[in-house]
Amino acid sequence: MLENQTPPDGDGSVQVHLDELMNASQAKVFAVYGKGGIGKSTTSSNLSVAFSRLGKRVLQIGCDPKHDSTFTLTKSLMGTVIDALESVNFHSEELQPDDFMVEGYGGVMCVEAGGPPAGTGCGGYVVGQTVKLLKEHHLLDDTDVVVFDVLGDVVCGGFAAPLQYADRALVVAANDFDSIFAMNRIVAAIQAKAKNYDVRLGGVIANRSDATDQIEKFNDASGMRTLAHLPALDAIRRSRLNKCTVFELERTEEIARVQDEYLGLAKKLWAGVEPLDARSLKDREIFDLLGYD
Repeated sequence: MLENQTPPDGDGSVQVHLDELMNASQAKVFAVYGKGGIGKSTTSSNLSVAFSRLGKRVLQIGCDPKHDSTFTLTKSLMGTVIDALESVNFHSEELQPDDFMVEGYGGVMCVEAGGPPAGTGCGGYVVGQTVKLLKEHHLLDDTDVVVFDVLGDVVCGGFAAPLQYADRALVVAANDFDSIFAMNRIVAAIQAKAKNYDVRLGGVIANRSDATDQIEKFNDASGMRTLAHLPALDAIRRSRLNKCTVFELERTEEIARVQDEYLGLAKKLWAGVEPLDARSLKDREIFDLLGYD
């Protein structure tokens, strides 16, 4: 290995590496992961609004080719960074912030990275180009919090790229086998990145679950912890269908508890959560661990 060359992230790992000059400024940066369909975008958007309610300047970056991370904030399916770059033949100096960034509800600034055409390209390249563009336009200099909302439970080098910019990685999981199994894989990916980057595990956000007993079993075995617990409320599901965040819903007693949970999570993350040295379990351990007695 050449002197000063960044070592690989793990045996057999082929990763997209971060330009050492391209960090995400002095903002607190969070990368949100979890099983596909588990509610990462809903969680990310509501968390972004919660940070804004604390007076923070917030930027949310969607990292899914569907570019639907921010539509509850913007009330539309906004264009992507890749679309904007393609429109100027990748001459980024020709772009203005309005070409790829939209101000959403609560003053949250919204960016959708987009993705390569299906079956081609690399998601990590797209994320890298997005951060580079934000830096070129000095858009991270006036930001307090960056929230990366990352595609599904993909743990390849490409879509693990946001971990290279993040301070804390958060996992969204329900109290069921499939999402906990996915969380276990994500824990392994985050720990691999933590060998060479500043990112550390923050914990799990229990979502769409009235109980958390299975998540707590996994936490006890792996060293993870629960940061927040969002119940399986139909109102939360309907808020996304109505293209709005839970902070825009009528403040019933039930909704007030959800809003307060997001605000409590934002306060906790802003104050700083200690990094976790969790371990991923073997597949067989997961099968043997989970289930009702």
